[in-house]
Amino acid sequence: MTARTPELVVVAGPTAAGKSAFALQLAEQCGGEIISADSRHIYRRMDIGTNKPTPAERTRVPHHLLDLREPHESFSLGEYVALARAAIDEIIRHGRVPILVGGTGQYVRALLRNWQVPPVPPNPELRQRWQAFAASHGTTALFEVLRSRDPTAAERIDPRNLRRVIRALEVIELTGQRWSDLQQAAPPALPVRMFYICPSREALYARADARIDHMLAQGWLDEVARLLDEFADRGIAGDAALTLPAMSALGYRELAQAVTGQISLEEAVARIRQATRRFIRMQDVWFRRDAQLFGAQIVPTLQG
Repeated sequence: MTARTPELVVVAGPTAAGKSAFALQLAEQCGGEIISADSRHIYRRMDIGTNKPTPAERTRVPHHLLDLREPHESFSLGEYVALARAAIDEIIRHGRVPILVGGTGQYVRALLRNWQVPPVPPNPELRQRWQAFAASHGTTALFEVLRSRDPTAAERIDPRNLRRVIRALEVIELTGQRWSDLQQAAPPALPVRMFYICPSREALYARADARIDHMLAQGWLDEVARLLDEFADRGIAGDAALTLPAMSALGYRELAQAVTGQISLEEAVARIRQATRRFIRMQDVWFRRDAQLFGAQIVPTLQG
C-alpha cells in the first residue's frame, strides 16, 4: 500500500456558512483531525456565542486549539501559528489528515502563506498608552500613526479594528521592525487542498439571523453575564471588561451592554445582526483572495 502524501486541508468561509459541519463530514471520510482557526475558540467558557464545537462533535472527530486561554488573557498571532504548526506535525506523525477550519482570516492566511511570525508577547503599558491616545485623539488619528510607520500594514488592517491597529503598533515598538515585514510569506510547508464554503449572501444572512436566535435560546445572555461576574471578581469591571480581546467576539460586547442595562436586549440583538452581516462581507472579501490563489474547490451551498 502506497503511503499518502501529507497535505493540509483547509475549510474556509464566512460565518454561518456551515464550515464545521462540512469539515466534520470530511474528517470522518478521510481520517482527519480538525484544527480550529477561530480566534475566539481559544477562550474557555465562551462556548455558546462563539459556536464552539460541542462535546458530541469533539467525540466524533478530534479537535485541536480549543479552550487554550482564560477569557481575560491575551493570545497573539505568533502563539497561534506556533501551536497550529505543532498540531499539524503531530496529526501527520500519527498518519492522519490535518484539516484547518475557521473564519479568522489572519489565522488561515498565516498558515496558508507560511508567515514567519515571531511570538511577540503583549505589553500592557504600550497598549494602555495607545488606548489612551485613541481615546483623546480618536481612532482615525491612531490609524494615521500606523500608516506613517508601516504603510503596508495600514493597507491590510481595518481602521475600525482598534485592537489590531494597537497590536501592530505594539509589535513595531517592541521589535523595532515593521509589522508587515514580520509577516513575510514563505513557500507553504505542505501541499494545500482548500474548500471555500460560499453560499449566497441572502442565504448567509438568513442563516446567521437564525443562529443568533438559537444561541440566545441556548443561554448566550447568561453566558455573557457569567463572564462579566468573572471579570469583576478579577478586578476587571465596566468599560475595562469590554476592552478585553475576548469580548471583541461577535455579540459579546452588545450583550454585555444589555446585561448592564446600557441598552435593551432588542437593541443589542439588532446591533449583533448588523455587525454579523458586516463581518460576513469582510470575511468573503478576505477569503476569496486565498481561495483564488490556492485553487480552492468552491462549495456554493449551505452546509449542515
